Amino acid sequence: MGPFKRRGRSPSFDAVAGNGLINRRALLGQGIAIAGVGAAATVTAAAAEPLKDNPWSLEMGGPTPAAQTPSRFEKAVTRTRTNPDNEFRNSHARTPHHLLNGTVTPNSLHFSINHAGIPDIDPAEHKLVIHGMVRQPLEFTLEKLTRYPLVTRMSFLECAGNSAPMFSNEPMQITAQAIHGLVSNSEWTGVRLSTLLDEAGIDPKAKWLVAEGADAHFLDRSVPVKKAYDDALIAIYQNGEHLMPGNGYPMRLLLPGYQGNMNVKFLRRIKAVDQPAMSMFESKTYSQILPGGKTWRFNFVMQVKSFITNPSFGHALKEPGFYTISGVAYSGTGRIAKVMVSADGGKSWGEAALQGPTHPQAFTRFVMPWRWDGQPAVLQSRAWDEVGNSQPLRAQFVAARGETKQPLTNPVMFPNQHYNSLTSWAVDSKGEIKHVYA
Repeated sequence: MGPFKRRGRSPSFDAVAGNGLINRRALLGQGIAIAGVGAAATVTAAAAEPLKDNPWSLEMGGPTPAAQTPSRFEKAVTRTRTNPDNEFRNSHARTPHHLLNGTVTPNSLHFSINHAGIPDIDPAEHKLVIHGMVRQPLEFTLEKLTRYPLVTRMSFLECAGNSAPMFSNEPMQITAQAIHGLVSNSEWTGVRLSTLLDEAGIDPKAKWLVAEGADAHFLDRSVPVKKAYDDALIAIYQNGEHLMPGNGYPMRLLLPGYQGNMNVKFLRRIKAVDQPAMSMFESKTYSQILPGGKTWRFNFVMQVKSFITNPSFGHALKEPGFYTISGVAYSGTGRIAKVMVSADGGKSWGEAALQGPTHPQAFTRFVMPWRWDGQPAVLQSRAWDEVGNSQPLRAQFVAARGETKQPLTNPVMFPNQHYNSLTSWAVDSKGEIKHVYA
């Protein structure tokens, strides 16, 4: 019996698309030794000798800390900040997607945008008030919220301005972190907003909620009541621990699939009203200007999207052979149903394997085995969600949304939001990777 024989038919390793893509069933079969198709796991006879004892194996290790931090050899795995000198302005911290795997973003690496710095909130003094068009106004402390039945769900958060560099008419030579780093995915735990609204007795005539944060900006956004009764949470835990200060401690609004700015952090007020507040962020900053001068207002949902994280700009392929193309896909309108991958710039496509379970409005990791022959290649991914939405090709996207010339000097005056077209990474014959448009 051959090394890959199992009950029934063995998975095929035949290419399913151009330029070396391998049948995804090679990754779906149990116990399949992928190294057998040419991975770099083989060793020469001279190298196959007993392992030497390295210094760390010959002495007592260090003490166990009260709170773990990554290995010193992982110091490059960190967020990049737009305000490294801590000037008196807003700050963006981006997730290093090209250095991560899986679907859950560590709390310390979750992207964060703070328009007025991070308030140092005493959770014992913080209060959340629900008022406006309700039968009885309610006030909640953090301790009181934790008495309610808590629910947990996976969800991505994405800034509407994530991937804004892709609006440039020339591809910028920057990493997936710099392009797509304003999206992250976590397990969130909190109280259903609908539970609190029912307790307050919301007026049927109230169609909107105005959510306000306790930061110095008093950031506020209008939220449809319908969304509040769908899947909104008052989140108090992220990946099992209390929220990080930069992600809204001690409580934040979570609106799965909606643009990040609406997921108000440091939440202190929810007011039920009969019309949107038309606050600064929704009437100006997040009302995207479209070709022709019209404004895209109240465009809340983040569209279906995917991008390859490995290999990507900042990586290099050392030699021809077997590699795994990997990335993330997500959609504000449901679960990811399918991701197609191309290694020849979209001339041919193969279906990637999805690593489950797949959650609605959450990251899904896709993987595609690939045998690189040392020739130039262009890697792309394209996602579909469960309701049939798909990523538009770049030509389609630019025709509908526009683009701008470099440098991107005034982000308010050019299209910079809701980019969800394809990302292309070109591999040259030396294994070096560049960002291209294809």
